[in-house]
Amino acid sequence: MKIIAGNWKMNGSKATLHEMQQRLSEINTENRVILCVPFTMIDGDSAPAAIGAQDVSVHDHGAFTGEISVSMLKEAGAKYVIVGHSECRMYHGDTNEIVNQKAKMALDAGITPIICVGETMEERDAGKTLEIIESGVRESVPSDGGDVIVAYEPRWAIGAGITPTDDDIADAHKLIAGILEKMGRGGTPILYGASVKGANAAQIMSIPYVDGVLVGGASLKPDDFIPIIMATK
Repeated sequence: MKIIAGNWKMNGSKATLHEMQQRLSEINTENRVILCVPFTMIDGDSAPAAIGAQDVSVHDHGAFTGEISVSMLKEAGAKYVIVGHSECRMYHGDTNEIVNQKAKMALDAGITPIICVGETMEERDAGKTLEIIESGVRESVPSDGGDVIVAYEPRWAIGAGITPTDDDIADAHKLIAGILEKMGRGGTPILYGASVKGANAAQIMSIPYVDGVLVGGASLKPDDFIPIIMATK
């Protein structure tokens, strides 16, 4: 069983979500499927894919225009929330400390955080990939609380149509698994996310320590997303 999580980013509509869920209801899979959609589409009754959000505030309430609290996500029915996505780190200034706070907020509310870590092109070129991954995991993942999911996304590959080598992915995931084990979080699912599509999903998910994928653009259309789900049992 793998975890196949889709991140719709700022795309889609209630109609496209309904269409996706309808198509997903027609397939037979043992994989856990999650759709992280814009706030306006979060519907706890939507099925068969579980619904998640794409971010959450570190504040529970107050004068924070434009932000969404974890209690609001819970009321809407979100079961998961992405925290620390590369775009939030880049555009919103999310640091490892902030990501850790958001993950704790989610855990306290009974929502599973999908915690993203990964290196930029500059960090990769400087030979700091494993250093950045290790600090990202240690500083972003809460040391206690409920279950979490970690997603490794090489930030330089997202949206670029570039996929790291199998060895690169294996090394990163093995490192993450080892760190989580030392943190007392052994067995935590580790997803890979960057330029995942139907043509490479099976190969990526066959790599040791890869427990699933976090899919961007290819999760928006059933004809693109379903082949990824069906690429592995």
